[in-house]
Amino acid sequence: MGSKYTKRYSAEYRRDAIALVRSSGRTVTEVARELGVSPESLRNWVRRDQVDRGEGAPGELTSAEREELKCLRRQNREQQQTIEILKKATAFGSGPLPRSVPVYQRIPS
Repeated sequence: MGSKYTKRYSAEYRRDAIALVRSSGRTVTEVARELGVSPESLRNWVRRDQVDRGEGAPGELTSAEREELKCLRRQNREQQQTIEILKKATAFGSGPLPRSVPVYQRIPS
């Protein structure tokens, strides 16, 4: 996660900045300086936009695919936790019945 001092830019602002880089013919650093944005941030926005447009390197995930992967990993983690809880509950309740209790009293009615 980013620090509490990290600036947050709206999606619209990012789109406009990316469009400016693409249409102006200037370098990312020049555009970033003009906008008052970190050059590395703008470079990352442009790179992410290229991947989302299908122009990225083979195997790179689009933003939608990244979001889906994040969601699936969260679901997987939750399911693993549920499985662990159920294993512990099963192990806890599966102990032997005491021998001193007659059979007819061991069976709940």
